Amino acid sequence: MAKREAPINHLQQYLPPGTFEPVLQYLNHFKVHLTVARERKSILGDYRHRTPHSNHRISVNGNLNSYSFLITLLHELAHLLTFEQFGNRVPAHGTEWKKVYAQLLDQFLKNKMFPADIEKELLLSLRNPAATSCAEDDLLRILRRYDKQGKGFPLVEELPVHSLFRTGDARIFRKGKKLRKRYQCMEVATGKIYLFSPVYEVELIGEQRS
Repeated sequence: MAKREAPINHLQQYLPPGTFEPVLQYLNHFKVHLTVARERKSILGDYRHRTPHSNHRISVNGNLNSYSFLITLLHELAHLLTFEQFGNRVPAHGTEWKKVYAQLLDQFLKNKMFPADIEKELLLSLRNPAATSCAEDDLLRILRRYDKQGKGFPLVEELPVHSLFRTGDARIFRKGKKLRKRYQCMEVATGKIYLFSPVYEVELIGEQRS
């Protein structure tokens, strides 16, 4: 199973100090079915709205550090609150969602529940929250400071040009040049070109000359 239901009394271990009670109020009020997922490379969290036969469902990757976990959970809760107000009549990450997400972040920011460096980046994101939680490159770089030591996976931007690296799905790529905000990388097995975020974590294999 990729996911497991998170017993409410265990949720506190995933969250920063002082944030459990306000989060719990939302989960209890809306009867959220929360699951903690194993690492997923493509997403950090997921939301499924309630139906006549099921409650709201939220999943968050359990390998995230506590601040990333909280930010991702708030991102998904913002989808829930937006659905409660507007149903399916508005875009997933449209103006309505951005406003709700900003209000949620502000609730935690005003109570000083984040370190100063994360708080600074979140305040910047309140102006226009990104479609994906933790997607702003600067915020992600700062959040990595709070990861447990020992992960050791570099970011694409940290690799030398022409380095070979492996992604989570075991495909191998050679790093190429940067095009605006993303890096052009070639899949070794197929020769196809893909664009990678500079803050995408990969496994370094080696370097190869052009």
